[in-house]
Amino acid sequence: MNGVLWRLRTGARWRDLPERYGPWQTVYERFARWERDGTWARLLEHVQVRDDAVGAVEWTVSVDSTINRAHQHAAGARKKGHRRRTNWKIRHIRRLARHSAAPAAD
Repeated sequence: MNGVLWRLRTGARWRDLPERYGPWQTVYERFARWERDGTWARLLEHVQVRDDAVGAVEWTVSVDSTINRAHQHAAGARKKGHRRRTNWKIRHIRRLARHSAAPAAD
């Protein structure tokens, strides 16, 4: 269990686990097995209940809006549906054709 705690505390990769904790594969398999069977969730709940009972837990929630950033392209996202655009030269030629096809004023 010490190897699992070391890895969680440091944030290192499993492969970087010091040899004193044994093979990293064995430590990882234990961690994954405890995650699957709910051991970690039960441990966390036990610690929270115990510490909350003695007033050692401060239940404060803080939201920092700087972490809620949109992707750089989010502002220019396309609207639903496909909008067909024509080339400005084509629009200009169509406009000229409409004017020339109009009956001439006497």
